[in-house]
Amino acid sequence: MYMKPLADKEALALVGPNVYTLVTSMDKSGKPNALAVGWVTRTSIKPFLMLISIDRRRYSHEGISHHKEFVVNYPTFEQAKGAEVCGSRSGRDCDKLKEAGLEVVASQKVKVPTIKGCTVAFECKVVSFFETGDHTVFVGEVVACSGNPEKTKHLYYQSDHSMLGLAGK
Repeated sequence: MYMKPLADKEALALVGPNVYTLVTSMDKSGKPNALAVGWVTRTSIKPFLMLISIDRRRYSHEGISHHKEFVVNYPTFEQAKGAEVCGSRSGRDCDKLKEAGLEVVASQKVKVPTIKGCTVAFECKVVSFFETGDHTVFVGEVVACSGNPEKTKHLYYQSDHSMLGLAGK
């Protein structure tokens, strides 16, 4: 059996499902926003670091660059409809969190809010960043975690951006 050569888009379509996350941030005036981010990973245990990759054209990019904070939220399956809204509109044009019906609560150690009721949230302070093509990778030190252990059914998405809910309560 051989491996067939694939175009980039064709190869990426074979990857998945991927965990669906919402990254909360604030714009320069302090208005909260949520952005669907597919490129999120843990990158260190000690210190506990996570990285996110954000297109420089995104509204959230400016806020994260300005405030040097973000929260990685893992929405529950029940929050799918709201999470989808956050992944399909720009915070420049609307209040996505309001339109999505997602409530935010004060975070423990950062000014950026956390999405209420999500499975888990990681509050991060930016410790470094670097450019990668059309994206900026922000490395955040996790300074606090909160969660909803009763809600473990995460959202996942396929390469065609359709949502799935997999294992969990």
